[in-house]
Amino acid sequence: MLTIVVGIYTLYVLISIYTSVMQIGFINNAKRKEAVLLSQAEFLKAGNYAVAKEKLSIISSFVDYIVFIAWIGFGISILHDNLLLANQEMTNIALVMSFIVINSIISLPFGYYEKFVLDAKFDFNKSSMGQWLKDTSISFIMTLVLGSLVVFGIYEIIVNFSLWWLWSFVFIFTVVILINMLYPTFRAMFFDKLTPLKDENLDSEIKVLMDKTGFVSSGVYVSDASKRDARLNAYFGGFGKAKRVVLFDTLIEKLSTKELLAVLGHELGHFAHGDIYKNIFLVGAMLFAMFAVFGNLPEMLYLEMGLSQEPYLIMTLLMLFMPVLGFVMMPIMGVVSRHNEYEADKMGSELGGPAGGIELANALTKLVTENKSFPLSHPLYIFFHYTHPPVLERLKELGVDLHDIDKGSLEGTCEAVL
Repeated sequence: MLTIVVGIYTLYVLISIYTSVMQIGFINNAKRKEAVLLSQAEFLKAGNYAVAKEKLSIISSFVDYIVFIAWIGFGISILHDNLLLANQEMTNIALVMSFIVINSIISLPFGYYEKFVLDAKFDFNKSSMGQWLKDTSISFIMTLVLGSLVVFGIYEIIVNFSLWWLWSFVFIFTVVILINMLYPTFRAMFFDKLTPLKDENLDSEIKVLMDKTGFVSSGVYVSDASKRDARLNAYFGGFGKAKRVVLFDTLIEKLSTKELLAVLGHELGHFAHGDIYKNIFLVGAMLFAMFAVFGNLPEMLYLEMGLSQEPYLIMTLLMLFMPVLGFVMMPIMGVVSRHNEYEADKMGSELGGPAGGIELANALTKLVTENKSFPLSHPLYIFFHYTHPPVLERLKELGVDLHDIDKGSLEGTCEAVL
């Protein structure tokens, strides 16, 4: 049984690396041809950035595989033999949190390299070392505190319910929903400074858009994202009347008012179509499948590892295999998500009036340029990784001719969550 488990993880890593290799080859070939959407220099730069990120992803996959084998082979046993506390409850929580902390430490060099080497090379990183250390420390403390509470909750469910996997799913699914509700608040408290939008005309036009779709918000805010990163983005967060519209200051700086309204029209399209609830359902389905599988693993697996079927081991194995299930579910979620993006684009275009399609196309093109998103990808990579359709397909669906796009405004230095 242990051999099968390792084999499944190995297959996942091989497929993941293969898709990255195919993407690298595709981009290296495409970036030397005639530029699409971007200037020739920016096209090449975006291609180089995409290739560099995939190379880092391959190295990360190799390291993750070695770490997985180490945990399965001896790491979990070593933790178990050397971490015994006053009672079983505290021991289980300490074992799971130690596993999480060690993995976080192993991933730190990759986070540092991506931020201060890769992103800095391509003019994305605006964060200082002090800011990065502060953000990392806050994230670490929040992981310790909130993670311990979640682990405690699952432990209590496992030891008190025969159908523990079903109730654990309900518990974790509730936590996921709460995180979505509280995310803007936590982000504003610990990471970003949010200030009310001061441009009264823009604020008024945004509220007109929201009224058209019945979107009720507690306000429109601007995030000082430029202190960390040069990318453009915007998001809606929270539920009910506590929802916030948050615009990155970089987005306001780079897009015209009409383009920004087109971006928000797209996001309001997601709201009008209930996409947030569809996404929650898909996440719920993935979590249900994950708990159903790990709630019914044969005892032979634990025996082959030389360990008993204790709560900490169930939770640890679940976290080790979470990337595998996510990778398997991603094509399904991607198909649904890409369909939702097309529909949101359509509404964003309609909300913008007669020229709405062109304004949205201009905004999409600027996002590609500023975020250095290479506009072409290998079909296999799209299948496994893309939640958004390729930008050229989105422009085609909008009925926009590339010659109609405002190329004169694309002189920035190139994927946003749009």
